[in-house]
Amino acid sequence: MPFLRLRLWFGIAALLSPLALGQSQSPPSSSSSKHSRSSLPRPKPELEPGAVANGVYRNPTLGLSCRIPAGWVLRTEEMNARDEDGAAASAGDGRVLLAAFSRPPDARGEDVNSSIVVAAEPQATYSGLKEAAQYFGPLTEVAKAQGFTVDEAPYEFAAGPRSVVRSDFHKDVGTRVMRQATLAFLADGYAISITVIASTEDEMENLVNEVSFSGARTSGHPRK
Repeated sequence: MPFLRLRLWFGIAALLSPLALGQSQSPPSSSSSKHSRSSLPRPKPELEPGAVANGVYRNPTLGLSCRIPAGWVLRTEEMNARDEDGAAASAGDGRVLLAAFSRPPDARGEDVNSSIVVAAEPQATYSGLKEAAQYFGPLTEVAKAQGFTVDEAPYEFAAGPRSVVRSDFHKDVGTRVMRQATLAFLADGYAISITVIASTEDEMENLVNEVSFSGARTSGHPRK
C-alpha cells in the first residue's frame, strides 16, 4: 500500500498525518477488501503541484490558495526529496505540495517553529476512504500516540465550494504549547491535508484564515 515517507530531519514531531510519520493506516470503520479499494476514485496520473508567487501558494486545480507570512522559508522540494537509499518515491505515493516554515526547520529556536504544510495522498492509501472525516481516524490515533491532546473533534464546514473537515490538537513541550489544526478534503482521487502549527491559538487561527478555496477564506474557526 503506497504512502509518502517524509524525512523528518527538521525535528517537528507535530506533523500529525500518518503520511508525515511514515505510516499507512486504514480508517477504523472501513473494510480492507479488494472490492472496497477498487471502488475508490482513481487519482489523476499527475496532480497539479501548484506554485508560490508573490508570497501566495496557488493550486488552480484544487481551487486552493494560501498566503505565506513574510520572511518564512520554503522547504517543499526538500520534503519531496529522494529518501536515504536514493530511491525516488513511486508515482503512486503522496507528495507535499507546500511546506513553509517561520524559520529553517533545522535551525534551533526557543519558540515553536510555526509552519504550513499542504500534502496529497491517493485515497487508495486508506482502504475504504470515501469521506474526508474518515481520514481523521488514523490521524487522531497517531496524534495521541505522539502525546497530543484533541482540542476539537473532527467537524465539517463549508469553505467556498469545498466541504472541509477540521480537527485541532495541542501538545505541551516543556514550557511551551504546540498547537495544530489540520484541515482535509477529497479531490480528484486524493486526500488533501492542510496542517498549520503555531505557538498560540490566535496565531493558529490567523494561519488558517490565510487559506482560501476559490477565493473564499475559511472564515476563522466555525465551531459548532
